[in-house]
Order: sequence, then C-alpha cells, then structure tokens
Amino acid sequence: MAPFLRKVKTALGATAVQIADKTGGAYRILEHLGSAHTEAELAALMAVGHEKLHPDQGVLPLDTGPPAATEERVAKSSRAGLLIDALTSIYHRLGLTDALHDEAFFQLVLARLVEATSTSDSVRVLEELGVDAVHRNTLMAGLARAHHHDYRSRIAHLCFSHSVATTGVSLCLYDVTTLYFEAEHEDELRKVGYSKERRVDPQIVVGLLVDRSGFPLEIACYEGNKAETHTILGSSELSVGAPMGRGCWG
Repeated sequence: MAPFLRKVKTALGATAVQIADKTGGAYRILEHLGSAHTEAELAALMAVGHEKLHPDQGVLPLDTGPPAATEERVAKSSRAGLLIDALTSIYHRLGLTDALHDEAFFQLVLARLVEATSTSDSVRVLEELGVDAVHRNTLMAGLARAHHHDYRSRIAHLCFSHSVATTGVSLCLYDVTTLYFEAEHEDELRKVGYSKERRVDPQIVVGLLVDRSGFPLEIACYEGNKAETHTILGSSELSVGAPMGRGCWG
C-alpha cells in the first residue's frame, strides 16, 4: 500500500501527524512529522506531509484574468412546438378542423388539455405554450357558440365514425362519476344525491362512454340525484341515432 498521512490523537490531547503505510493489516510508521495543538499547526504539518509524499507535483497555473462582467439573464418562453403539433394533428385527423371551423374553440381545447383551468385563465396557458392566443372575450364567445351550435353532438358523431373505422364499437364501456359544488342551494341541474364520498353538497352526475380501447365516444351530464342506471340509455346511443350494440356497464 502506498504511503499516506496518518493523524493520531496523543495521550496529551495533541494530534500526531505521521507518514505511514499498511502491510499485512498492520500500520508501519515511516516518519513522524510532529504533533499539533491547534488547527493552524495541524494544517502546517499536513502541508509538510503532502510535500514529502508528492515532492514533484507542481501547481497548475490558472490565469483566468479579470472577472468577466456579469449580465442579467432573463428566462424567455418558447413555443412548445412538438406538443402543439401533436395535438393539432390529432384534432385535424378526427375531422374537427373541417367540421367546426372554430379557431377559438381549438385554442380552448388545447389549453384545457395542457392545464385544467378556467376559460379566462386559458389565455395564460396559451401564451406560455407560445401560441398567438385570441382575446379572452373571444374565448368566452367561443364557449357560448359551442353550446349554441351543439358542438358536443357533432364531436360525438366524429368520434363514433373514427371508432367504427378503427377499433369498432361491438363492445363499449360506460361509467359515471359525480362532481360536487360548494353551493348552499340546489338548482335544476345541481342536486343533492348519492355520493360515494358521502357528501351532502349539490352535485351533478357525469357519464362517459368509450370503446374497447378507451377512446371516448360521448360524455353527458345529468341531475345530481339521478340514479346511475337511468343514465345508461341516454349515453348508450350517440347523436347519430345508432345504437351502440353490446355494452359493458359498470
């Protein structure tokens, strides 16, 4: 084993610095450099020891020159091109671009897929993605337009056509969940009903119909006090009027 520096506490409380090696499990003292009583003395003895162990080791000259002037760096947003292109491609492949012709609705969909936030806050999400976002009022108007022109049925029709052409709809899966509201009073839709979380807040029932691969075919919401079994029929037939055939309900 190559020689090394060894520090040993003495009976008087000092620290002895030695050059030693280890052979056959036993230490062998090659040279005793001295005993230190302070940190400064210990550092000096260790420096002497390093010099003895590595006498020819030079010092690498590092002429770094004067310190470079620091400049303020500002993080700037960049366009999330890959994500945007992928979602745009799927949106177009489903036929939504040609069927709806609504850029504001597409931007709202894009923002909601990235972050589940409010319509008003979607502008922030779009700007962080690097999208040239439409005005907040345009998004709000687009949401009203989607309701007025029944976008949900048109989208369901396109999703149904896509599933028929790919996976098929011989087997469909259906499930429901509840969304509660921290509201004091009920209304026509938000009703107190059965809750798996045992809540007594007004809620709505949301049903989702998918094909065998999990591709969504239709989503619908119902009054919060409506029984799950009474929602199946409404969600098992798409707006195209085609029965879904064999189903698996759960």
